[in-house]
Amino acid sequence: MKTLILAIESSCDDSSIALIDKDTLECHFHQKISQENAHSNYGGVVPELAARLHSEALPRILERCGDYFERLCAIAVTNEPGLSVSLVGGIAMAKILALSLKIPLIAVNHLVGHIHSLFLQSEAKKNMGILLVSGGHTMVLFVDEAGGVQILAQSTDDSFGESFDKVAKMLGLGYPGGEAVQKLALKAQQKSLKFSIPLLRSKELAFSFSGLKNQVRLELLKHENLDDETKSEVAYAFEEAACGHILRQCERLFKIHAFKHFGVVGGASANLKLRAHLRTLCEKYSATLHLAPLEFCADNALMIARAAVESFKRGEFAALNADILSPKNQNLSRI
Repeated sequence: MKTLILAIESSCDDSSIALIDKDTLECHFHQKISQENAHSNYGGVVPELAARLHSEALPRILERCGDYFERLCAIAVTNEPGLSVSLVGGIAMAKILALSLKIPLIAVNHLVGHIHSLFLQSEAKKNMGILLVSGGHTMVLFVDEAGGVQILAQSTDDSFGESFDKVAKMLGLGYPGGEAVQKLALKAQQKSLKFSIPLLRSKELAFSFSGLKNQVRLELLKHENLDDETKSEVAYAFEEAACGHILRQCERLFKIHAFKHFGVVGGASANLKLRAHLRTLCEKYSATLHLAPLEFCADNALMIARAAVESFKRGEFAALNADILSPKNQNLSRI
């Protein structure tokens, strides 16, 4: 019986393919090949390198899925948002598979995929707030009863995850920076250094991290020789201010919308301090906190497959001759 959806994720620097049963939500296969080591020497993702590595990794993963082809009912692929040169590799593979197997093609918004990382093996919950924090995005969304998605607040400049990467680079920690900064912050002893929380006196419901990043830069310029203790103090102060900023803006939204369910998704949602702050916030407002499994916080094809299940049910398929590539976030309308 043809009930499996094969999903491809290549929006940035992770090559991933997954297989999900649309009826049971059982994951039959999932593999991801990360490019972190290849990009670490550059302090961030190099688009041309990412594209080449996708072209090598995706076919290798697909070879392991051959035995499932006769059970496929659809092919899903991330088509937006992301790096154009990365997205195009996954889209090309998806179109070829759909055409050769004569099955439908499903285009999946990457951010919708992240929302579904909360519901990999369960029915998607509606009427809830969601904080999405990653290397490319920082926003709070509201999913209504009909599954419609509304953006309540978003970053005006750097994202939460991007700010960690840039601070890590300033501290000489390499790429990616989220886990490295978190580990370094845990080593801080004095904890006397304080950075001001962004937009503290602003009434705007938004996020901003460029000023905080500049505070880190100016602090580091004060030290001719950066010792390990100074680095850890800076990392701690930065993480405190970044998480404090997220918490403050989320609490303002809680007061307006009275969320009873609140989720946090995206690669940067793996930050333990952020999770702890949000857990306290939800307890304060008697809301249920929903967390994606740590294994599936970062980009992965299983979340894309899970989102594709909903599209399949609604009969939302993409034409094989259509240009579905979109580096910008254009279709964040429903889950």
